[in-house]
Amino acid sequence: MAGREQKWFKSTHSDADTEHSTCVEVALDTGTTAVRDSKAPAAGQLTVPHPAWNALLGSLRC
Repeated sequence: MAGREQKWFKSTHSDADTEHSTCVEVALDTGTTAVRDSKAPAAGQLTVPHPAWNALLGSLRC
């Protein structure tokens, strides 16, 4: 994802109006998903392969 403008988005379930909300933003690229803290985007990001991200989401939905 380096060298390109990333399009970040938040879940529609995010509560942007809450002072203490805990939201992450996600950016998708070919083969990878990047995740960052929406309150501290300059702090860095975690980039994982799509299958790993999908496995995490699947485990949270159970």
